[in-house]
Amino acid sequence: MSASPLILPFSDIGAEALPLAGGKAVNLGVLTRAGFPVPPGVCLTTRAYRAATERAGLGDVLDALATTPAGDVTALNELAARARALVLAAPVPPEVAEAVRHGVRGPGGPAGPVAVRSSATAEDLPHASFAGQQDTYLNVVGEEAVLDAVRRCWASLWTDRAVAYRAANGVDHRSVLLAVVIQEMVSSEVAGVMFTANPVTGRRHEAVIDAGPGLGEAVVSGSVNPDHFVVDIVTGRITGRRPGDKLLAVRPLPGGGVERVGLGDGTGSACVTDDQVRALAALGGRVEEHYGSPQDTEWAIDADGALWLTQSRPITTLFPVPESAAARAEGGPRIYFSFSVAQGVYAPFTPMGVSAFRLISSSISALAGNPVADVTAGAPQLTEAAGRLFLDVTGVMRGRAGRTVVPRLLDVMEARSAVVLRGLFDDPRFGVTRRSVLPALRRVLRIARRFRVPSNVVRAVLSPEATRGRVERLRSRLRAELAPLPESATPLERLDRVERTLSARTVPLLPRIVPGPIAGFAMLGLAARLLGGRARPGELTTVLRGLPHNVTTEMDLALWRLAGRIRRDADAAALLLAVPAADLARRFHDGTLPRTVQRELREFLADYGVRAVAEIDLGVPRWSEDPTHVLGVLANYLRLDDLSQAPDEVFARGAAEAAVMIRTLAARAGGLRGPLVRFALGRARALAGLRELPKFLVVTVLAAMRAELAAVGAELASRGVLDSSDDVFFLTIVEVRALLSGSAGNPRPRVAERRAQADRERLRRHLPRVVLSDGTEPEAVATAEPVDGALTGTPASAGTVTGTARVVLDPVGAHLEPGEILVCPSTDPGWTPLFLTAGGLVMEMGGANSHGAVVAREYGIPAVVGVAHATEHVVTGLRITVDGTSGTVTLT
Repeated sequence: MSASPLILPFSDIGAEALPLAGGKAVNLGVLTRAGFPVPPGVCLTTRAYRAATERAGLGDVLDALATTPAGDVTALNELAARARALVLAAPVPPEVAEAVRHGVRGPGGPAGPVAVRSSATAEDLPHASFAGQQDTYLNVVGEEAVLDAVRRCWASLWTDRAVAYRAANGVDHRSVLLAVVIQEMVSSEVAGVMFTANPVTGRRHEAVIDAGPGLGEAVVSGSVNPDHFVVDIVTGRITGRRPGDKLLAVRPLPGGGVERVGLGDGTGSACVTDDQVRALAALGGRVEEHYGSPQDTEWAIDADGALWLTQSRPITTLFPVPESAAARAEGGPRIYFSFSVAQGVYAPFTPMGVSAFRLISSSISALAGNPVADVTAGAPQLTEAAGRLFLDVTGVMRGRAGRTVVPRLLDVMEARSAVVLRGLFDDPRFGVTRRSVLPALRRVLRIARRFRVPSNVVRAVLSPEATRGRVERLRSRLRAELAPLPESATPLERLDRVERTLSARTVPLLPRIVPGPIAGFAMLGLAARLLGGRARPGELTTVLRGLPHNVTTEMDLALWRLAGRIRRDADAAALLLAVPAADLARRFHDGTLPRTVQRELREFLADYGVRAVAEIDLGVPRWSEDPTHVLGVLANYLRLDDLSQAPDEVFARGAAEAAVMIRTLAARAGGLRGPLVRFALGRARALAGLRELPKFLVVTVLAAMRAELAAVGAELASRGVLDSSDDVFFLTIVEVRALLSGSAGNPRPRVAERRAQADRERLRRHLPRVVLSDGTEPEAVATAEPVDGALTGTPASAGTVTGTARVVLDPVGAHLEPGEILVCPSTDPGWTPLFLTAGGLVMEMGGANSHGAVVAREYGIPAVVGVAHATEHVVTGLRITVDGTSGTVTLT
């Protein structure tokens, strides 16, 4: 094979040819070379596209696209139209035209009518499918018609939908080139799509097949309600079926092109036999095994009954299945709980952030009486997938004590996860195997005795002031212990300190702090019991308004007071309102902000600079390093005109309402209970605010250890080992130790790949709260009973959203306000730019594997398809609820 040929047969295309052949052609080449039944064809490579467009004048358009925000759809569409016009106007070079003619006529090429299909270098990739973003032309007859289709495929790299999709996924427009597949047409009797894992529930090895008569275009585009099958790939058992009406078929015309043919209602009979369904699932299983990952395939069955594969690409919307060390050791099905989601951290953790939690988890495991051999590996229950932290809670859920305690804790911490976990109680795979609660109780009592938790709870009830004093002294000692090592400390000494602090000294802080909040909430519970039915809904929570001694509330109020002092300096206030926060942050580090702002902000950061958004990730910069967010909040405070809504006023009103409520409830209890209720609720207010302190202290430790690691990174950067000191946070503790000892190779490729992976993961729109080891997301499987009067259809993208409906019959010129729910007859890829602002999707036609459903899942918006007469029942402006899990649309 030459270095850059113009045309290649499928048999000469391997996985390494992506820059030359694009994603679609590479997958067809890989399938062909592996012996799968692929119609023969050739690929006109990206060299031809370069030759045709290098003088087309795209430079100005590309420059403009580079600076256009992904959300500015109007500007993107205008630039896309300019690019299309330039490409269509560019002549096809003679050598390219001759290569196409030779490819169509030559050996290994297609025979008879062909499909001409776009194959971009940024499509059918592991992290983004780009499904349907470029054009395909079916049943093309004759060399000149093929050349014309090729030119239109080139131009389709610049369709509105393709440009919007690339912008939304952070793909550089300059980096994308287009090859063209010219493939022998299969005159199919029936065709469709097949996912080798369930794209809605996530369950692996479960094929989901949509089938319709004629060419597959009707199914892929969502123009028909197809027959729908769910098949267990391992056993071949058909576990679900739903016939479609199949009112439309796309058929080839004798002279070229296709026509849409109306059919009678086909609900009464399937267009494929059960044997064909099982054969498809088996073929899908082999394709998945070959690639090593679940696949989204297109297939066709010809008049002779032969089965053909016309496409395969990774399913990009599936969340990776976590795997814990406990799972590897014990085997069997597992339940993984998302610690990241529970903590509200949706961005991926840095590798060093994961490494830090592995060290912390080893300390928790040791505290529970299960020390680990390698503290850097962490507790066997902790694992990571897609940069998110998960806990293997299988063992907990198989014990009676765990089933009793954990969901109840989650009821007040992460209620939806509690519902999901309770939904697994009846799953026989996770039945109770440890019925006695005594072992768990003994562990808890051992820890409680070691740290004197019971006696400290009693002391807190008796004297909240003394408890707060002890906690404050603990904070002071911690700050002293976390003072940075001297500048003379070696990188290995700093690394040793990080490992020692996180693996042995952080977790033991927590049992020393929790007696205060435990006592506070115990007193709240006691008051609730004393009141019985006398407390109305919401009254006890009123007692917790304006809660004192809450470190987070104190921080917010300190920031508000800072804004008040800045407000009195008119010039300083005007500066904060006029200058972007990022620029202000740079000025702060340069020491050039107005004196009031510079001094006051420095004092605030001295107390709270350890915090950050996603602060439990040690790899995330702290506010003391980057105060952009803080300065933005200050500017918002300065814009607040209604001072009745000021944080300190809201807090004071809450505290006053709480005091009134305590008196009211005590009076309502009456008799001897009244004073007890007043005492208990007073103690609740005095102690419950300490609940935020444990996390704050952990974050304080993380910030100090981050500073030590930053110093290590700076040293490695000065040696030329790393490009930047921040690169250290894209390595693990073990990897940094190997670098310092000289036993590791060049870390730069690893760091660059992890940074790129983190950038891709930030685009992920859906994170599961709970996921099983077979990939199933229980929250997506759960089906609520349809509400009376609800419209029903096919679940296509899990999730629930309530919003204002926008009925759109034609996407040209249509506009959605952010969050509106798109209701339409069907969608092809031309509709997908509207998805950028949609809160949900309802389609009258299509199956779970149509383009609209695929893109809805990629954008993370709930979707229900196949909803009969949706555009008649729903009118623009109506409030509706779309449940993409149960397949219902409720009119509210």
